[in-house]
Order: sequence, then structure tokens, then C-alpha cells
Amino acid sequence: MQRVSKASVTVDEETVGKIGAGFVVLIGVSRDDTEQDADYIVNKVVNLRVFTDDDGKFTLSAADVGAELLLISQFTLHADTRKGRRPSFIQAAGPELAQSLFDQTVGKFRETGLRVETGVFQAYMMVSLTNDGPVTIMIDSADKERPRRG
Repeated sequence: MQRVSKASVTVDEETVGKIGAGFVVLIGVSRDDTEQDADYIVNKVVNLRVFTDDDGKFTLSAADVGAELLLISQFTLHADTRKGRRPSFIQAAGPELAQSLFDQTVGKFRETGLRVETGVFQAYMMVSLTNDGPVTIMIDSADKERPRRG
């Protein structure tokens, strides 16, 4: 997710989603993801405190500030580049599962009451954003199972 002051997404030169201050959330669905992974992601994005208070400290969440969300499906987040020169996307969910979980995730974000816009699933999209900070944070639902280091 990237904190933005504004963002938009176009498909075939038509703007299909546009937001003000908030987050652009690039969502990659893996072949092992479930609805519980969607719940985890929605909870983290909405409640992670990465908006600043009057003292410039990260104390406010998207829910606190009424952030707007632009959700973009992006299977390339699951690119495996460890071998060779062409990325492998074997871990990415197939289109049917990916669309189902993406749509569920969008619905869960809408239930939070925040303004939600999206791109078009499987379309070639042009995403334009003004990164605020910049603040970019990677959230992986698989992390909920991993022990903390240190």
C-alpha cells in the first residue's frame, strides 16, 4: 500500500477510479489465499497507524482520518525472480479464484465505511498517484503465521 495525496486509474483512456488522500492498495492474490487472508489485509490497511498527527508522528489510521482507498488487482506482486530472467507467476492465483477473492476484499473494504474505488480486474490499467511521504508499506497475510524476529 502507498499513502497518497491523490490517485487515479484509467482503462482505455477512461478514468475508472479516482481518490483524494488515502491509500493505493495493490492487491496480489496467491493460489493459497482464503477469505481469512482478505480479513487480515483489510484490518491491517484500515487500522495501521501511518497518518501523522499534529506533531508529525504516525498515530492515526485510515479509519481515523477517513482515508480514501484505490484498490488495484495486481498478480505481478507474486513474481518469483530467483531463477532466470523471466519472472514466474506460479504462486499467483488463477483468474477465477483471484477475481473472487479480490471482489470479496473490495466488499470488506466497503463495509469499513471508507470511500473505495477500484480498477478493472484483468484490464491493462494506467495508475497515476502522488505518493505522500513517501510512505509505502508491504502487507503480506502470510506474515500472520510467521514468528517475529529478534
